Amino acid sequence: MNQANSSKTELETVEPIGLRVLIRKDEDKKQTKSGIHLPDKIEIPTLTGRVVSISAQVQNDPDYPIAQYDRVLFNPKEAIPVDFEGDNRLFVVPVENIVAVFRKSG
Repeated sequence: MNQANSSKTELETVEPIGLRVLIRKDEDKKQTKSGIHLPDKIEIPTLTGRVVSISAQVQNDPDYPIAQYDRVLFNPKEAIPVDFEGDNRLFVVPVENIVAVFRKSG
């Protein structure tokens, strides 16, 4: 038996616990809306991101209308960075720090 076949690679996931969600933060803006390019040191901090995963407690609570893949506005003050990927854009965020969910009207 080939050793490569006998040892399967397992994928590691991050599942938030309690009243928390996992958010992938959007890229910081390097250009203003009018088209002015900003130097690397003067990026506009982005407070938006996509929900990657939701704790079971938040998912089962009707007071929190948040779903996976929702785009949200959040306060990053208590966000905990997850050293899971090289770009370090994953954050565990307390649900009370999500201040808005973007919805399409239509």
